[in-house]
Amino acid sequence: MWTKKDLQQLIKDKMGEYLFIVVSNRQPYVHVLKKGKIECQRGAGGVITALDPVMQACNGTWVACGDGEADRKVTDKQDKVKVPPENSAYTLKRVWLSKEEENGFYYGYSNEALWPLCHMAFERPVFRKEDWDYYVQVNKKFAQAVIEEVGNNKAFIWIQDYHLCLLPKFLKEMAPNQLIISHFWHIPWPNYEAFRICPQRKEILDGLLANDLLGFHIRYHCDNFFDAIDREIESKINRESFSIVRRGHETFVRPYPISVDFAGISEISDSDDVLKAKGALIEELGLCGLKVLLGLDRIDYTKGIPERLLAIDRLLEKHPELKEKMVFLQMGEISRIHIPKYKALNDEINALVEQINWKHSTDSWKPILLMRRHLSFHELLAFYRLGDICIVSSLHDGMNLVAKEFISSRTDEGGILVLSQFTGAARELTDAVLANPYDREQFSEAIFTALNLPEDERRKQMVKMREVVGHSNIFRWAGKILSELLKFEFKE
Repeated sequence: MWTKKDLQQLIKDKMGEYLFIVVSNRQPYVHVLKKGKIECQRGAGGVITALDPVMQACNGTWVACGDGEADRKVTDKQDKVKVPPENSAYTLKRVWLSKEEENGFYYGYSNEALWPLCHMAFERPVFRKEDWDYYVQVNKKFAQAVIEEVGNNKAFIWIQDYHLCLLPKFLKEMAPNQLIISHFWHIPWPNYEAFRICPQRKEILDGLLANDLLGFHIRYHCDNFFDAIDREIESKINRESFSIVRRGHETFVRPYPISVDFAGISEISDSDDVLKAKGALIEELGLCGLKVLLGLDRIDYTKGIPERLLAIDRLLEKHPELKEKMVFLQMGEISRIHIPKYKALNDEINALVEQINWKHSTDSWKPILLMRRHLSFHELLAFYRLGDICIVSSLHDGMNLVAKEFISSRTDEGGILVLSQFTGAARELTDAVLANPYDREQFSEAIFTALNLPEDERRKQMVKMREVVGHSNIFRWAGKILSELLKFEFKE
C-alpha cells in the first residue's frame, strides 16, 4: 500500500534536482474576508481533494487562478503564498484574470462548451468564438506564469483538467528542452460522435498531444480519446504501447483511477473536533432518532440532484411508513450561477424541495433539508459520519470522490453507499448499492434496499469498500503517475 512517506521518498530519490509544478484552474486554498479579518479556506472540488495531500508530500509549487476577495492581500511580489496556513508545505502561485477573461475562459468555453460536451447529461454545448479566444488567451497567460516559475531550471509539470487543453503545447513551444509534461483529465472523455461537434476539436487534440503523458480515470475514456485522434489527427497510433506519435513527439495515454487520502481522512474522522462537529450538526438540524440520508454535491446538472429528490419523493409515496423516521439532508454549494442553466437548476432544486416537503411533511417533520454553506474539512467529515446512507446519483461522472471520501470517513464501518452506475467509482466500488438515477422506480427501490439492509451485511460491504479505497489511495494514484513520468528523459 502506498503511503505519504512512500511518495515523499520517490520524489526525494528521483526528482530532487528538478522543479515539480502542478497547474490547475481552481486553487487549493482561498483567502476570504470574514468580519474584517482574512481567513484561509480549503478549496472545494475533486481536484483539490485529490491533490492537496499529494502537494503537501511533495513540497512543490501549485499554479492556479486567484479568485478570493483577499487573495491579493496575502501574496508576495511574485504572486506567491505558502499553504496550508497552519503548516506551510508548498507554494501557491496565483494567476490573475480580468472579469472578461474569467467570463470567456471559465464560464464560457470551459463550462458552457467543454463541460457539457464531455458529460452525457443531455445538455447542449454552446460554442462562441469570443469564448474560445479568451480560452486561448488564458492558456497563454498560464504558460507565461509557469515559465516564470521554471526560469532556467528543468521541471516536471503536472497539468490538471479540461480548462488547460492548450497549455502543454504553449509550454513546449516556450521551453522545448526544459519540461516533461503530464496532464490528468478529471472528467469523462466523450465518444467520437459527441466530440466531433466541437469546432475547435483539432486544436484541442493538438494541444493535448504535446503532453508526454496523458491520464484518464478509466480505460474506456482512453479508448474514446484514441478514436478521436484516429478520426481527426494525422498521427501514428500504437495500441500495444498505448501511445500516439505526432510530428516526432510521442504521447503515452494511461488509465489512472483517482482516489483520496484514505489514511488521513480516517485519522481525522476519529478526532474530537469531528465528533464534536457531528454532535453540533445533529442538534442544529434536529436529526436525533432519525435515519439520515445524505447528499453532498456542488450544484451541477451532471450530479443528478433533481433525480435524487424525485427518488426520495417516490420512496415516500411507496413507503409512507418511513415518514417521521428518516430525513434526507442535501448539502451543496451553488456554483457557476452566472450560467443560465445553473441558475435554472438551482431554481428547479428549490422548487422540488418545497413541493416534496409540502406533499409529505407533518406538523413536526419534513423529509428534505437543503443546506448551502461552506463546510470546513472537519465539518465535511462530521457530515459524512452522521449519515446512515450516502447517495451519489451522478448522471455521468469521471470518478466521483464524494463516494470515496464517505467510505474513508467511516472508521466505524457503518453507513451504506448508494452509487450511480454512471460514475467511474462504480467500477471499483462494486459492493455499493448501485442505482440508475434515470429510473425513478429502480432508484427509489435501491434506497429502500439500503435502508433495510441487515447490520452485518452493511458492515461487510463497508469493510470491503474500505479495503478497496485504502489500497488504491491517492498516494498510489500519484505514485503511479509520477513513476511513469520519471521514466522520461529531458532533451539535451
